[in-house]
Amino acid sequence: MGKVLDDDLIFLVLSIVEEIPEGKVATYGQIAGLADRPNNARLVGKILGMSEYYGEYPCHRVVNNNGRLAPNLPTQKEKLESEGIKFKNDEHVDLKKHKWII
Repeated sequence: MGKVLDDDLIFLVLSIVEEIPEGKVATYGQIAGLADRPNNARLVGKILGMSEYYGEYPCHRVVNNNGRLAPNLPTQKEKLESEGIKFKNDEHVDLKKHKWII
């Protein structure tokens, strides 16, 4: 891949996502920060969009910084609700209750 996106970074991001506990969510920016890439939240989103090529990861547990669901993941809400996640409205997770604190 390119200089910005290589397998080491992909597996680092996916390993962080794998650590998000059931019943919690993390933000793209939070994952980027944990990967020592604090300004690359969009890159995290790109990696999560390709995650199926690398195995099964709980990418449904990642939301934007306002708690909004991913627009291209139709089963995300259903999966989060099955884990006990509560929503502020139809599209936004209640981050005060469910954000993963490390």
